[in-house]
Amino acid sequence: MKVIILAGGGGTRLFPLSRSCFPKQFLRIEGRHSLLGQTVLRFLALVAASDIVIVTNKDYYHHVQAELADCGAEGVHILLEPVGRNTAPAIALAARYCLDELMVSEDETLVITPSDTIMRSEEQFGETVRDALELAADGKIVTFGVKPVKPETSFGYIQIGQPYKKGYAVELFREKPDYVTAEKYLASGNYYWNAGMFAVKIGCVLKELECYQPDIFNLVDTNLADTIANFEAMPNISFDYAVAEKSKKVVVIPLRAYWNDIGSWDAIYEVMDKDSVGNALMGDCMTLDCKNNLMLGRSRLIAGVGLEDLLVVETDDVILVAKKGESQKVKDLVGELKKRGRREADEHTTMYRPWGSYTVLGEGPGYKMKKIAVSPGQQLSLQLHYQRSEHWVVIGGTAKVTIGENEQMVNKNESVFIPVSTKHRLENPGRVPLEIIEVQNGDYLGEDDIVRFEDIYGRA
Repeated sequence: MKVIILAGGGGTRLFPLSRSCFPKQFLRIEGRHSLLGQTVLRFLALVAASDIVIVTNKDYYHHVQAELADCGAEGVHILLEPVGRNTAPAIALAARYCLDELMVSEDETLVITPSDTIMRSEEQFGETVRDALELAADGKIVTFGVKPVKPETSFGYIQIGQPYKKGYAVELFREKPDYVTAEKYLASGNYYWNAGMFAVKIGCVLKELECYQPDIFNLVDTNLADTIANFEAMPNISFDYAVAEKSKKVVVIPLRAYWNDIGSWDAIYEVMDKDSVGNALMGDCMTLDCKNNLMLGRSRLIAGVGLEDLLVVETDDVILVAKKGESQKVKDLVGELKKRGRREADEHTTMYRPWGSYTVLGEGPGYKMKKIAVSPGQQLSLQLHYQRSEHWVVIGGTAKVTIGENEQMVNKNESVFIPVSTKHRLENPGRVPLEIIEVQNGDYLGEDDIVRFEDIYGRA
């Protein structure tokens, strides 16, 4: 068994916490590990780290590395998609990787899972996976279904047919229904929520792709290098649409564990602890005559008076307020922000880089202020800017600074100036984090005004 964890999505439904620069799979919703970290740990109870492949994109590579280090999962493979092309191409690429790099046969079973769900009852989850492997051994595409507990409109549904061993034949996949239809599905008793998980032999995946998606199959029926080189030509299509909804080999197995795809702020409210009047509070929150609200604060006090059935989520640059039951529309809100060219749609004020992070403290015409944190032993690229000068003030740790041909150590409370069009580099040679305040001045202060000459992270 090889586990394929799909972690390339840039989800927007948990905006403003989740943004394209730092999507849902890296959030810490429950417990100390991110959703991706929890997914990895869930499968480490079943397989070795070397049997896990995380499929992601280059923008998230260092985030994935950090999460693997955080959960002690050295040895997990990271497979980078050249471009985002949805789950069908990602699964095809992962199958090719397992054949060529992990040297498995087409009889190897892949267990494919998203990276951004919450599950509980780990023992029951393991039992479900083992049962799914038995069905996959029959040449079936096994999808995991969750027994509905309410008329949910944000999930796809699976209509079950005749029993098949410990599962059921699949009659139909159903799109996300309206509320009335969801009530009918719940009342009928023969529908499951689609958990987006599969167990299937590599050979079965390839045969079904050849039958139903030859444009994908022809690009993976070569070798890994050619598949990567031609990946951009693949259609942007999910595995459900491409194969599962067409194949005659699909069966569903009930997932015997608590499952929540955390697909909305309403779903977050469900999993959080609540006070005696139904308020789910996180951060510095104060309520008076409030009930059944979600309040999530990060950087300031949230005070509510007389509120009921509201979702309030605060970050240092966005405050989201929505009615409970309406949080599926957050995705539409993000789409509107993108149309208007708003930075908030994609970026946080704190942005993570392989060397550390930076936080925008303030900006205006001709200036921008940042707090830059460089991890021990890390360094920024050797670079220059054509449009701006920079002034660095060390507020913690010790910096090794290169400006032109000169190299110097800069200690706490000391500063340096970098003129326009001058090569420079910032390094942290110490054992504690380096923190500096950077003041930029210039007519253009965009992040794309960087010319890199040397970079240990391969970005030059």
